[in-house]
Amino acid sequence: MRICRFDGNRFGLVQGDEVRDVTAAFASLPQHAYPFPRTDLMIENLATLRPAIEAAARDVKPVALASLTLQSPIANPGKIVAAPVNYKKHLDEARGDAEIHHQNAVGEIQRVGLFLKATSSVVGCGEGVAMRHADRRNDHEIELAVVIGKAADRVGYDEALDYVAGYCIGLDMTIRGPEERSLRKSLDTFTVLGPYFVTADEIQDPAGLDLELTVDGEKRQVANTRDLILDVKTLISWASSFYTLHPGDVILTGTPEGVGPVLPGNTIRATISRIGTMDVKVRELPPR
Repeated sequence: MRICRFDGNRFGLVQGDEVRDVTAAFASLPQHAYPFPRTDLMIENLATLRPAIEAAARDVKPVALASLTLQSPIANPGKIVAAPVNYKKHLDEARGDAEIHHQNAVGEIQRVGLFLKATSSVVGCGEGVAMRHADRRNDHEIELAVVIGKAADRVGYDEALDYVAGYCIGLDMTIRGPEERSLRKSLDTFTVLGPYFVTADEIQDPAGLDLELTVDGEKRQVANTRDLILDVKTLISWASSFYTLHPGDVILTGTPEGVGPVLPGNTIRATISRIGTMDVKVRELPPR
């Protein structure tokens, strides 16, 4: 199943290049009062929501996917957990480019660990990237995004995929500079998730997925998830040894080599096999 969120918090079932509006199915989600849960309600209730989505889809006419403004399919992730330098060639690239490392030591992921991005940085591909500091180098980083489906606390490697609800494409934007990663990567719009959410039953093994990113048609990043230093199972197990992962939490699994700058007016196209393709426009945030 492929679920999108679009045009002001409507929900759609994606079928090929078409979408059926299934917003009515989401009325069955539990209602909460303050304090609200720290989970994404769609992901937490996905098993019971699926039949309602399928039923709602039978009663509506499809519209073209390309005609919609896509928001992040995960509306309320509690955490964005990110894996730095998780491809060997990107590690070599980061160490060899002074504009990337800015005299900071670039260590192996096993030593430097994971980091968190602000959830306020999450947008959908139709919302685009807004650059606050266009005078600095702003880089693109395509990543496989893993969405956690149930509470994961110190889970083992072999059971890790049992905790995955599904996947989407992640675009981890970053400003280059000497500051900590989480600051430079947590700007508004700097975590793009999309184009839609693909449930785990469609991708039983996340190893072997092709990744490609272009900027205005120029090929920048080409890789495969089989080249991850720490694979998806290891990342889930490792992250959950430090903090409980909750439904809707997202793990960005790391970017391959080929990262590079973008400018206002560019269009980033990110593709991951068995998931899809999303186009993301870059703009400069106007002054206040």
